[in-house]
Amino acid sequence: MKLSVVIPARNEAGIIGQTITALRDHLDQAGIHNFEILVVDDGSSDGTYEVVAAEHERDPRLRAIRNTGKNGFGRAVALGLSHFTGDAVVIYMADASDSPADVVKYYRILRDEADCAFGSRFIRGSKVVNYPRFKLVINRIANFVIQVMFGIPLNDTTNAFKGYRANVIEGCRPFVSPHFNMTIELPLKAIVRGYSYKIVPISWHNRAVGVSSLKLREQGSRYLYTLLTVWFEWLLVRDDVRRPTGEVFQPFVASSEPAATQLRE
Repeated sequence: MKLSVVIPARNEAGIIGQTITALRDHLDQAGIHNFEILVVDDGSSDGTYEVVAAEHERDPRLRAIRNTGKNGFGRAVALGLSHFTGDAVVIYMADASDSPADVVKYYRILRDEADCAFGSRFIRGSKVVNYPRFKLVINRIANFVIQVMFGIPLNDTTNAFKGYRANVIEGCRPFVSPHFNMTIELPLKAIVRGYSYKIVPISWHNRAVGVSSLKLREQGSRYLYTLLTVWFEWLLVRDDVRRPTGEVFQPFVASSEPAATQLRE
């Protein structure tokens, strides 16, 4: 199974090189060699694209594309989801706050166990370092509301770091969230549309370089709009939703066809 890792990045030149090389080395050490790391440069002015381009010369599995249209976290993610070539994809943060070991964990889930791999920073076995207190309070309230509205066990929906099989991405289109509200649009659509998922504990530590682009005051109304839009869809289909891939989950099996074609079909 080929794994793609999509990393949206805006003005992350100070950390992006370290992020992608550390992830690459960890995947190789875990015996996962068939992968690509795709950085989506979202209008950076600090040389982020050039850093990745230089790494691409040394390892073609590391590559970058530019978002030449309107910028925004959600737009960058959507662009990456239109250009990845793997059988499964993980959305990973440029600031190295996510653990490469958890990407390996996601890979194995997507290969053998479920259509989606959802990590939680707030269950037994997880580890969180230096989470800003105010953001933590808002996070816990928002995720509790989502849990109640959708009746789901996942308590960290707002975290962008998640994994999906390629057919899930196709089944969740179109993506309409331009900013950080994409973090809830994609997993909630996957759940509402009947794809299987597994929740596992993950690690997270606050960025050591740069400044986060997330502004809570600016994003609140966008999160609410996305939440209500997907919730209304759930209300309409919850009594008759069926798994798009069939009643029984099928682990990934290699075939003579190109891997991406096999899963997208």
